[in-house]
Amino acid sequence: MQKGRARGLLAYDARAMTFNRVHLIRQVDLFTLRLFLTAVEEQQIGRAAIRENIAASTATKRIQDLEEIAGIELLERTPKGVMATPAGEVLARHIRAIFGSLDDMRAEIAAFTEGVRGEVTVASARSIIAPFLARELADFSRDFPGVDLVIRELENADIVQAVAQGEADVGVFAVARDLDLGGVETADYRTDRLVAVVPRTHALSARSSVSFEDLMPENLIAVGAMSAAFAAAAKRLGQEYKPKFSVRSTGVAISLVQAGFGVTVQPECLLGMELFDSVAAVDLTEPWAKRVILIATARGRTPSPAARALIKHLQGTPPPASEGLAGD
Repeated sequence: MQKGRARGLLAYDARAMTFNRVHLIRQVDLFTLRLFLTAVEEQQIGRAAIRENIAASTATKRIQDLEEIAGIELLERTPKGVMATPAGEVLARHIRAIFGSLDDMRAEIAAFTEGVRGEVTVASARSIIAPFLARELADFSRDFPGVDLVIRELENADIVQAVAQGEADVGVFAVARDLDLGGVETADYRTDRLVAVVPRTHALSARSSVSFEDLMPENLIAVGAMSAAFAAAAKRLGQEYKPKFSVRSTGVAISLVQAGFGVTVQPECLLGMELFDSVAAVDLTEPWAKRVILIATARGRTPSPAARALIKHLQGTPPPASEGLAGD
């Protein structure tokens, strides 16, 4: 096998032309590039020819011509089929990028002639969807009726992972110390703040602000991912956070506070004015009490025109006039 391959390389060297941009543009069409990529995927030129609806002999000739331009074997022939040589793997990678760019170009041009269309999957957390995204996504849908929105409610770390893995087109998440952002690009969305929520009759309700250390002696009720933040804050104080109550929704946590079972920490934006007959919102004097919310897209992948339109809409939507009143 090695001797045969060596003879093939010598033969190609003898008749090769330099593999350069001019030769590629003038002598290789997009169909041949796609055919080569299909042969790599199918591992047989015959199956590639069937998939691309041409004669096997024609497919073989096109790939041989491509190898001649390259000046090196791109496919290793075996009795069972073909497989990409190292040079062929490089070419296949670039061909995939070329066709990805062509798809992006087609979508962008279509946006001029057809309006923005497509499907955008948005991943976010309840504490962001409820106060912000639900209203803004509804406004976007009215402005862009050709875009179908798919909404996934996830925890913070899962949002970033879903975007990085291509399971969501756009993620909206709160910055946290332990989040790995290596697989995503981020853009600013908005900020809000976390506040302590205590019973109206509690001694802390008369305070203008409290620290996390002030809350530690209380029955501090955590919601979902906040447990990790509370544990980290307690560790920095040299203490251990051992919750008696761990719940999944802000509504349940606040109901427990209203019933006198303890205190909680929540995004201020989730507190409706009707709650303040029974609870008080007290400023939390911790650096992490400022919640920075970002928009995430997959690193190295150009968002679709529909996704870009959504991101532009989210970044351009001003906060409602009522936002921030809960703690005043």
